[in-house]
Amino acid sequence: MRSARICVILAVLPLLAASCGAGSSSGEIRFLVFGEPEELKAFREVVAAYGEVEPEVEVQLIEASDRDDLIARLSTSIAGGRPPDLFLINYRFFGQFAARGALEPIEDRFESSTAFEPDDFYPQALDAFRYDGRLVCLPQNVSSLVVYYNRDLFEQAGVAEPEPGWTWGEMVAKAIELTRDEDGDGNVDQYGLGVEPTLIRIAPFVWSNGGELVDDVRRPTRFTLDTPAAQEAMRAFFDLRQLHLVVPTEEEIESEDDETRFLNGRTAMVLSSRRATPAFRTITAFDWDVAALPRHERQAGILHSDAYCLTAASEEKDAAWRFMEFALGPEGQHITARSGRTVPSLISVSRSEAFLDPDAKPANSRVFLDTIDTIRRVPNISTWPEIEDASEGILEGGLYENVSPAEVAAQLEARTNGIFARAER
Repeated sequence: MRSARICVILAVLPLLAASCGAGSSSGEIRFLVFGEPEELKAFREVVAAYGEVEPEVEVQLIEASDRDDLIARLSTSIAGGRPPDLFLINYRFFGQFAARGALEPIEDRFESSTAFEPDDFYPQALDAFRYDGRLVCLPQNVSSLVVYYNRDLFEQAGVAEPEPGWTWGEMVAKAIELTRDEDGDGNVDQYGLGVEPTLIRIAPFVWSNGGELVDDVRRPTRFTLDTPAAQEAMRAFFDLRQLHLVVPTEEEIESEDDETRFLNGRTAMVLSSRRATPAFRTITAFDWDVAALPRHERQAGILHSDAYCLTAASEEKDAAWRFMEFALGPEGQHITARSGRTVPSLISVSRSEAFLDPDAKPANSRVFLDTIDTIRRVPNISTWPEIEDASEGILEGGLYENVSPAEVAAQLEARTNGIFARAER
């Protein structure tokens, strides 16, 4: 059998342009994605493997340069009446398209599928892609936030590696020991920790301390970061820079981000999702592994999940769904799991060697599975992307400019209440 032709449309070309010289026709589907090189390579492999099963189907892989480019292309193409047949998007961003009726709910197709059963998937990921009570998109991964750490730096400093159940205080203590001015010139050469001042980084620690991010995750009307538990968690987070000096300054981050600093061996620990794994697998200068997030009062994690969505305007819904069944079934998920990028949403694949390969880093990949029961999510309302954008600068003020947690909560309230009110739920 011949392989399906993979037609890659470069990010510099507009989505509405002719695709490889051919328009949409029966048996041809267009799939919009973005990702790092290893992730895109895995998608190409999925498409090629599907060609062995459905040789008459042509899958055009449209590669956006980043998430912003993907969302812009998607918005433009939907407005122009010729969107891709399917695309991959994070649960925090799909609500804006679901609210406009631009997506084709897949619940009926999913429940009648012979490729898999609903119980084959982690419910935490499925729940994140429900809108108005219906399953709209089908998730490919169920990652959580973890701590990546440089084992060599821990050993050189005589610092014990993180253990299961470790606490926030223990993480801070290790970060202090691992923050070094190696040449005594008054400038930090090695930081103990890297973390972004964003909602998705702060949220799990608010939950861990017994607080809440919003008043109702399904129908939120406001942030609830003014409570004592949330304020305490934010104070501890902001103290990473303001008191302990274990994370880089804002200026240092602008010149070298946290993940690059970790790659270069200048940060001992960094908080990230499974998405960082393919890049970190290129490291040859030192050994590294992952640990669960430290806890305050209880263990808590935050969901990182992307899903395949069908567009309502697609003229190839049946063909696109068949490709989704393959991509999100055992064979397709084995391919993406081996890339290192995904924690498979299909339970059986997440427990297979494709994900838990003992010869592939991180050695402790099982931590991603062990923490699934503690995963929570942020809202997927239509205006959530606006809320995240509006919050970013305010949270930076707390970490880098010594703005108090109370003032941060007040600023968030003032900046976002109107955005919450505009949400279509």
